Amino acid sequence: MDTDTSTDRPTADASRTATPGASRTSTSRTSTSGTSTPGTSTSRASGASPVRTAAGSRRFPGPRAVLREPFRARTWRRVAYLLLALPLALLCVPLALVGGPVGRIQFWLMRRVLGVEPGTVARESGGVLGVAHALVALPLALVSAVVVLYFWFVVVINLGYPLRPDNDPTGSWGGPTMAGAWAVHAVGGGVTFLLLTPWVAKGFSALQVRLATGLLGRSRAGLGRTVALALGVAALCGLLSVPIIHQL
Repeated sequence: MDTDTSTDRPTADASRTATPGASRTSTSRTSTSGTSTPGTSTSRASGASPVRTAAGSRRFPGPRAVLREPFRARTWRRVAYLLLALPLALLCVPLALVGGPVGRIQFWLMRRVLGVEPGTVARESGGVLGVAHALVALPLALVSAVVVLYFWFVVVINLGYPLRPDNDPTGSWGGPTMAGAWAVHAVGGGVTFLLLTPWVAKGFSALQVRLATGLLGRSRAGLGRTVALALGVAALCGLLSVPIIHQL
């Protein structure tokens, strides 16, 4: 006798029938698990640390980067740029008043010294914005050059403390021995400023580049904040330099 097994077919067919939206849900979960969130790094699987956080902000430099930065070529290119930017800013003041190509001159300095592409095209003539750049860039270039030179001066006179004419350790910090005074000056003033100055130069050069590309190029993104920051930095450095000048 034959046994009818048709009653098993609905169960098998039902198991094969997908619930509406179930396949889409599983597909979306699969695609979601393989998609990275915008702004995050996808290098975690390889064990590399991400360059940016989830918010898109850069992490602080590590200890190795801080120790190596004073001896990198890019640090000294930034220092050279800041020193050359001051006489160039003086030149651009009368040049901007007569409508000269201050943008092309400033962009040339960026490319030649910093190796940075402005990312925008310089206008043929400075115009009103060229004059504005000359008036804002001059005090910023002045304080940038003075601060960077002063910081490197602090590095040299503290690391070379025994060679200074006023190197009497009797009443000096770390005295009364020369070894103690030299150690305190070398660590407190020499090494500290040696590690700090490259990042100060980086900040000054980045601000000057942003100011030049905003006022002399064709991009206006964040221009108001850049100008305000440049004026604020110049004013703050000017105020902080007053007590230092009185001590000299």
